[in-house]
Amino acid sequence: MNKTTTILAIESSCDETSAGVCRDGKILSNRIATQKVHEQYGGVVPELASRAHIQNIVPVVELALQEAGVTLAEIDAVAFTKAPGLIGSLLVGSQFAKSLALALNKPLLAVHHMQAHVLANLIDDPKPTFPFLCLTVSGGHTQIVLCESTSQMKVIGETIDDAAGEAFDKAAKLLGLPYPGGPLIDKYAKEGDPLKFNFAEPRIQGLDFSFSGVKTSILYFLQNAGKSHMYKPEFLATEEEKNKFIQDNLADLCASIQHRIVSILMSKLKKAAVETGIRHICIAGGVSANSGLRTALQEAGKKHGWKTYIPDFQYCTDNAGMIAITAYYKYLAGDFDTLSVETTARAEW
Repeated sequence: MNKTTTILAIESSCDETSAGVCRDGKILSNRIATQKVHEQYGGVVPELASRAHIQNIVPVVELALQEAGVTLAEIDAVAFTKAPGLIGSLLVGSQFAKSLALALNKPLLAVHHMQAHVLANLIDDPKPTFPFLCLTVSGGHTQIVLCESTSQMKVIGETIDDAAGEAFDKAAKLLGLPYPGGPLIDKYAKEGDPLKFNFAEPRIQGLDFSFSGVKTSILYFLQNAGKSHMYKPEFLATEEEKNKFIQDNLADLCASIQHRIVSILMSKLKKAAVETGIRHICIAGGVSANSGLRTALQEAGKKHGWKTYIPDFQYCTDNAGMIAITAYYKYLAGDFDTLSVETTARAEW
């Protein structure tokens, strides 16, 4: 009888505490504790996130083990997110994982968060074949990654300023929507006209992205109650006029904002596919849960003859399932880490 490989994985890079169990490449559990405390502040407060991780990590790990039907004695290795992310949040997960691995005398596997987002596409069938391209889009990152194997990945395009997820959330804040606003833009966009309003499209050479100009275009357009995308005192509307304009056009505004952000992402992805000749195309990261982006990828796949792959919703946002599958391939390669492995807020691939 062949021995199975069972890995316990922990993800704590931002404001979600997650634990999951992977056995021979199959995710048995993927539990996530979302922190509601940040909603009243309109964004993640690092200190509060760290404290919530401390409170959540033990019960979340216990739930993940229980759901998987696995005991600590059956664990072959412990994995955790080493970077990038909020340093306080990362330290909670890393120190817990290191302590557990030491206590169990089991190998330790430190995982790069962005690589894990990419490899989330290998969790469920059908899986992409190498090489493939992955558009990885989240609140903190926007990248096009060329994946040659589970361990060989190269960023061939990335944002030079803001991430697409940040653009969604900032736009939502300008519209007066509560945090997190990205999913609400997606919700209201379904009822609106994506071509009703036109927002700026950046002129960036190569495969890199830029979203700062889009945010500025949205800001001035709303401040001017739809009269102009430019800042001029004579265009500025009163607060009452601005709020009425947003209220009367909320669905169309959301649809138009989403259309522009998605069109920027897809334009660069299509360019990357042409330049590399790769036809297996994936998306990953929190923004890959956006229905507009998912639809655009599927439509582009039909038009250009791509084979497209989109992770299940539970593996799009920060989650331990993606950490577990990445750790599984590291385990097979014998790529283990020591207790001295560093946790960092920023890290190159």
